[in-house]
Amino acid sequence: MAASHRQRSLVAGRHLLPERAAVAGRSAALLYGVPLVRDDVPVEVVTPWDARFGPVRGLSVHVGELPDADVRTRHGIRVTTPLRTGWDLAQWLPLPDAVACLDALASHRVVRLPALEHYAGQRSGRRGWQRLARAVALADPAAESMWESRLRVRLVLAGLPKPVSSYAIGADSGVKSRVDLAWPRQRVGVACDGQPPDGATRPHAQRMRLNRLFTTDGWIILHVTAALLRQDFDGFVAEVRASLRSP
Repeated sequence: MAASHRQRSLVAGRHLLPERAAVAGRSAALLYGVPLVRDDVPVEVVTPWDARFGPVRGLSVHVGELPDADVRTRHGIRVTTPLRTGWDLAQWLPLPDAVACLDALASHRVVRLPALEHYAGQRSGRRGWQRLARAVALADPAAESMWESRLRVRLVLAGLPKPVSSYAIGADSGVKSRVDLAWPRQRVGVACDGQPPDGATRPHAQRMRLNRLFTTDGWIILHVTAALLRQDFDGFVAEVRASLRSP
């Protein structure tokens, strides 16, 4: 049986890394209890400029400043602190993926978004601080899936107002349900169906509740699938924009 990502991270920290390097990024998040990475992905590590090493099979080695204040001991190995982990994720990943990771870290209470914002502000003027500040501004710990987080960011980057994550609707009719993304003032919601990676679809009963809310509470509920986003994201953005403008 292949070793898990957690097992490989611990082995790397104990036997492969130089003294001043540390497990970092999504691998560090996993060691804090936030599952952001698959088992087959290389272990992410960071090492100071003057202690660079590699390449090493199974490791993704990043080089940068690594003060002692950004490292702590966890499970007997050196791991970047939660705040430094958030910083690195913002530097290494595309913005939608970085925000999705920050959502998960905040949802699991590994980091607090105001603390991350302060961490970025303390590094104002340094390369990368604006990337973290922007990711924090787009983050929302109420998000319940990575796909939901990525979609929210993509919609904002497409010029739409930032939606609310995991919004409960149905107070007027008494038939309560929840949409993944919502613009409450305009009564527009997005329900994500068929969320990857497991392909599980939203239960039929849940879709029926949402459709009933559409007719009884005056909400416009837009169902979206991963296939639709791959094939016609621009068309979906246009549909959301038109719904937001509806009287």
